[in-house]
Amino acid sequence: MARVRLSVQERREELLRAAVEQIEARGVAAVRIADVASTLGVSNALVLYHFSTKEKLVAAAFAYAAEDDLAQLSKLLGRRTTALRRLRSAVRWYAPTGQAKGWRLWIEGWAAALREPALQEVTRDLDRRWKAAIAEVIAEGVAAGEFRCPDPMGAALRLTALLDGLAVQLTSYPGALSRARAQEWVDEALARELGLAEVSSAGHA
Repeated sequence: MARVRLSVQERREELLRAAVEQIEARGVAAVRIADVASTLGVSNALVLYHFSTKEKLVAAAFAYAAEDDLAQLSKLLGRRTTALRRLRSAVRWYAPTGQAKGWRLWIEGWAAALREPALQEVTRDLDRRWKAAIAEVIAEGVAAGEFRCPDPMGAALRLTALLDGLAVQLTSYPGALSRARAQEWVDEALARELGLAEVSSAGHA
């Protein structure tokens, strides 16, 4: 059966989805242009027409994969409720015990970014956007008198560092740490950063 003719944007998105799947399955180092092409039944030349090198394809695939999670983060942080409720919802969602997708993909990306400047630029930008969004809501909560935090950006950095580290433990070393304990640590860390009196894993989302 003949393939449906796709627009340039539709074709790029199809290639990026296939690239994400192949990266998750094979890892950044092992994935090839040919793997992505064969998944869709297209030529290597077509993939290279849209992404001139494997490095550019991988970097674009990571950016593409992150957009859904960043959109969900914006949705959670933009709700019409208190800053504290928004932060708790966002942090619990993003944590490796939550519903955010692609932790294995991101761990692969962090490792590959050490050697690939294009990918490093993409992952750094995505990381900056996540931290800035969290810091902004912390600052809103401080201004509203909901909690205390003298350094919102520092708090955002410490929180994301904890979340990223827990993701590595839970993804790379199954059984090394229980999901319940990881969630408890996340809740406690957020409470400490915001100067809250109650430090409880049963906090209110």
